[in-house]
Amino acid sequence: MHGDVRPDCPGRCGDSITCEVVECRRPLRHNARVPSVESRPRAAESPAFPSLLRSWRRKRRLSQLDLALTSGVSQRHVSFLESGRAQPSRAMILQLSETLEVPLRERNDWLVAAGFAPVFRTRPLDDPQMSPVMAAVRMMLANHAPFPAVAIDRAWNIRMANGPFEDLAARLGADVWTRVGGDRRNVMRLLFHPQGVRPLVVNWMQIAPLLWHRARREAESLGGDEMWQLLDELQPFQDAATLWVPDDAALVPVLPLVIALGPLRISTFTVIATFGTAQDVTADELRIESFFPADAATEALFRQAAAVRASQS
Repeated sequence: MHGDVRPDCPGRCGDSITCEVVECRRPLRHNARVPSVESRPRAAESPAFPSLLRSWRRKRRLSQLDLALTSGVSQRHVSFLESGRAQPSRAMILQLSETLEVPLRERNDWLVAAGFAPVFRTRPLDDPQMSPVMAAVRMMLANHAPFPAVAIDRAWNIRMANGPFEDLAARLGADVWTRVGGDRRNVMRLLFHPQGVRPLVVNWMQIAPLLWHRARREAESLGGDEMWQLLDELQPFQDAATLWVPDDAALVPVLPLVIALGPLRISTFTVIATFGTAQDVTADELRIESFFPADAATEALFRQAAAVRASQS
């Protein structure tokens, strides 16, 4: 089948094409001078609302006046909120967090820090209310065949994948996910762990800095500790040059990831899709990463693999 979509549930379904798509209920785990992950500011255990507001305002590179003008709140009131001289209402918290584009998970943290109950639920993928979301995810993954596509969360954990992605991962070795470690299959570990795809990447010195800095930007802008923990874990494996953006990175419109598997060269780039009006934490953090062939040979390879799968089904 071209459009089979498989959940990240090794051991539950095996390679069966009749496997149901459900959420895996597993616990998530949370010497040159280079841009160090450890140098980032770390939040206190239970930050108060004023420090959260100030931290996110600075993260968005806004002055108090900028935030006031953008949110429709007086600069005086913003100053009083950050100093603790004024207490925010629930509506004010939601207004400011929306203006600062704070992720839903962290908006709940703001509410709790100010003494309010969380507003945004974190539903599992198999929750009945998530049915429209999951239908859209399944459709996008299936319709992208014969090319690979995955649904990942903000820490790049794979939540679902289509058949072509599973086939591509299988080419890296049946034990590749064991080699790179972790409780969940994780794209960041697959890319940057020395036992993952890294030794096979032809243009590693060009693509690795871009991917590493993308992960850092997402960790900074989306919040959450899991991606920072991954960066901490993987940074000792990286060469100093890996963590700097190369001078020639802008010579092409989109830089592909080029993998050499024996005589095969697989060249792909990705496009990321997110939900524009998410009001659930899980949906807010979910993104579809679709792989596209960067050359005719790669396109032919994926189409040929799809034809083989179809003949065997």
